Amino acid sequence: MTPLALIARRWTPSPRTLRRATLAAVAMSVLIIVTGGAVRLTGSGLGCDTWPKCTDDSLFATPEEGIHGAIEFGNRLLTYVLSAAVGWAIVASRSVKPRRRRLSRLAWAQFWVVVLNAVLGGITVWMELNPWIVAVHFIAANLLLTVATLTWIRAGEGDGAPRPRVPGPVRKLGWALVAASAVLIVAGTGVTGSGEHAGDSSDVPRMPFDYERVAQVHAAFAWLVCVLAIAMFFVLRVVDAPDDIRARARDLLLVLLAQGGIGYVQYFTGVPEILVGAHMLGSALLWVAVLRLALTMRERPKTAVPPPLVRSDNPELSATV
Repeated sequence: MTPLALIARRWTPSPRTLRRATLAAVAMSVLIIVTGGAVRLTGSGLGCDTWPKCTDDSLFATPEEGIHGAIEFGNRLLTYVLSAAVGWAIVASRSVKPRRRRLSRLAWAQFWVVVLNAVLGGITVWMELNPWIVAVHFIAANLLLTVATLTWIRAGEGDGAPRPRVPGPVRKLGWALVAASAVLIVAGTGVTGSGEHAGDSSDVPRMPFDYERVAQVHAAFAWLVCVLAIAMFFVLRVVDAPDDIRARARDLLLVLLAQGGIGYVQYFTGVPEILVGAHMLGSALLWVAVLRLALTMRERPKTAVPPPLVRSDNPELSATV
C-alpha cells in the first residue's frame, strides 16, 4: 500500500478542507509568478550563476553574491513552499470519499508542471537569461496556474457530466474570451522580452522586436479582451444568467479595469519596476478570473453513489444494489 493510499484510508477531508487545499495551490502559483517577476525586476536573474546549486561550490547563496544572490535563492526556496501546497492538494484530492480519480489526476498534473518549471528555471540560468527561454518559463508558470485553477474549481463540483447553465452562444463567447486572454498573456512576453528589464545587471540580449510596436500589439489584444468582457457582462443580463455567473463577469471587469490602468501608466512613465510587478500580479489574477467565468457557465452534478455491499450469514440480510 502506498503512503497516499494509507493516508486516504485513515483520513477523509471535508469539502471545505479540500477547497482550501486546492485554493492554496492557486495562491502559491500566483505568488511564484510575482516573485519570479521580482527576481527579474531587481536584476537578480543571475544572482545564482548556476543550477541546481547557487554557485559551483555552494548549494546556498553566499555573501559574495550579495542581495541579488539572496533574492534569486529566495525564489528558489519558494518553490519548496509551492511544492508543499501542491502536495497538500494531491493528498486532499486522493483522500476524498468516494474516490475522485479525475480530480486526483488534475492535482498530480500540478506536480509535473512544477517539475517542468524547475527544469526550465535551471535552463534559463544556464542560457544566461535568454529572453526566449524566459518567455517559455513564464508561460509554463501560467500553465501551472491554469491546472491549479481547474483543480480548485473541480474540487467544488461533482463528477457528473457537465450541464450548461447558459445558452450555447454565450458559452462560445466565454471560450473566445479565454482564447483572447491567452494570446494577450503570450503577447505580453514579447513586451517583456524586448523591453528594458532584462533580469540582470549585465548586458542581456533582448528579443529582436521594436518595443513600441510590440507594446501596441499587446494593447490591441488587451482592448479585444475588454470588448469581449463588456459584451459578456451585458449578454449575461439579457439571457438572465444565474447571479453567480454575472458576479464572475463583474469581477473580471474590475480586474481588467485595474490591469489596463496599470498597463498604460507604466507605459507612459518609463516602465518603472514597481508597476511592472503590479502588472504581472494583475495578469495572473486576470487569467484566474477568465477561467472562473468560463467554467461557471457549466456545472457538474454529484453522481449517485451506490451503497456498499452488505454481507451477512443470513441470506435475507444480504443485498446488492
